[in-house]
Amino acid sequence: MADKNGNELVFCPLGGVGEIGMNFALYGLGPSNARKWLIVDVGVTFPDAHLPGVDLVLPDTRFIESELHNVVGIVITHAHEDHYGALLDLWPRLKKKVWMTPFTAGLLEAKRRYEGGPEVDVEVYRAGERFQIGPFELEAIPVTHSIPEPVSLAIRTPLGTVVHTGDWKIDPAPAIGPMTDENRFRQLGDEGVTALICDSTNALREGDSPSEQDVGQGLREVIEQASGRVAVTTFSSNVGRIRSIAEAARDAGRQVLVLGSSLKRVINVAQEIGYLDGLPEFVDEQDYAYTPRENLVILCTGSQGEPRAALAKLARDEMKTVSLTPGDTVVYSSRVIPGNEKAILEIKNLLIEQGIKIIEDGDALVHVSGHPRRNELKRMYEWVRPRILVPVHGEAQHLVAHGALGAMSGIPEVAQVRNGDMIRLAPGPAEIIDQVPFGRIFKDGKVIGAEEEVGIRDRRKLSYVGHVAVNVVLDDRYDLAGDPDVVAIGVAKFNRNGEPMEEIMLSAAIGAIESIPRVRRKDLDLVAEAARRAVRGAANDAWGKKPIVTVFVTR
Repeated sequence: MADKNGNELVFCPLGGVGEIGMNFALYGLGPSNARKWLIVDVGVTFPDAHLPGVDLVLPDTRFIESELHNVVGIVITHAHEDHYGALLDLWPRLKKKVWMTPFTAGLLEAKRRYEGGPEVDVEVYRAGERFQIGPFELEAIPVTHSIPEPVSLAIRTPLGTVVHTGDWKIDPAPAIGPMTDENRFRQLGDEGVTALICDSTNALREGDSPSEQDVGQGLREVIEQASGRVAVTTFSSNVGRIRSIAEAARDAGRQVLVLGSSLKRVINVAQEIGYLDGLPEFVDEQDYAYTPRENLVILCTGSQGEPRAALAKLARDEMKTVSLTPGDTVVYSSRVIPGNEKAILEIKNLLIEQGIKIIEDGDALVHVSGHPRRNELKRMYEWVRPRILVPVHGEAQHLVAHGALGAMSGIPEVAQVRNGDMIRLAPGPAEIIDQVPFGRIFKDGKVIGAEEEVGIRDRRKLSYVGHVAVNVVLDDRYDLAGDPDVVAIGVAKFNRNGEPMEEIMLSAAIGAIESIPRVRRKDLDLVAEAARRAVRGAANDAWGKKPIVTVFVTR
């Protein structure tokens, strides 16, 4: 159902719906053959062990690339990697002006200088402002989250207003303001909201989120009670938490030492904008040796078990100037991102072996999520009073729980969508009207491409079964000119009887080649394939696995 001119207001996520991270949303306005498109957020997610060697996972943007002539701009809600982290890599494909807040723009430029990347065409906006992008009138509404300057977006169109929450929570006492603007959301509700596109991350958690002020008090108590050094690890982008840690250290009579390049970049940007004003100066690494244990707090990267982060280096005692000793305390002021459990546990065990005390969220109030729990979601419904609820930013369990909560709260329509679904929000009832291409592409070193293009499938197989290279030389009579060379990497050295695997595979290659009639050996591809099959089969018989085998035949 469209209006009399064929116009529709549609929403289509290409990432972040049915998964945590990689948020990429599209809003379309107009007739189906000439929609104007607005992109909201350009995020990444991070690879797991199933993607060996991959650096980042990016949304597949082929659909919107085919519509670039109708794209009017890109808006970033805040500077978390899952909302803006793909921007430098995907902007050369999109090349549209990007609207973002001052802090996000500062972090993007710092990241560009550090990692390299293109100059992005940036337009800065501030919370509370209204601005026009094509046919969309946007208003940035301040909310609270675990990073400076997060906003929700009120997207006004002739067919209705959509509230896109981004990441948010309700915090009566954030470390860095402003608070979530209840009055503005209520005013929008009074004006009439067609659809609420809302964060589902904590839709399974009952109650209300604790305040960042409560976390600051929890950190203060931990630091005051500690007898030795205290190392605190948190997400680099959580400037409010950095401020809470620095204030707690100051109140306990301690100085703060910062370790980790990403933390230092964020702190530099936050200091330029003024978010860390009034705090004592952080000390340098060379001051470590002259600072008594009981007077030091170390703020470090590595909360997710990253092997090259500062906390991992401390756990392995690999830092030149800084170390931890028995009796020190490490505080995890963070949550575990699913998939990182094993890496985090390995670091914790290394620290415990050194006699270091570990404190995490279950031991004291040292972390709080930046996403709304169920009571906060219900308050948002009461403020905005949307006709349609579309749960986003979550896995299936979060989206379904969020939808059920919205229905129980009296929202007339709850629409469940997943990546690639195009849903019409207006006019008429919400309805999925199309499905568009979506998926994942991968940043692998300096190359970006699909799984096949960057070689992930073969690399994954190599990690399980190894590789065997065989070099065969035939003389002018098409007989073997000596034994073939066999090089095996990632393959067992011996079979269970102690026989060398390379000799077993060499014998198989020779036997296969010599069994081919000499007249047929003129077909070098035939020789190569016969040797490949024989080597692979012999390895499977002797070892129980089939390695990747490459055979080179020359005459």
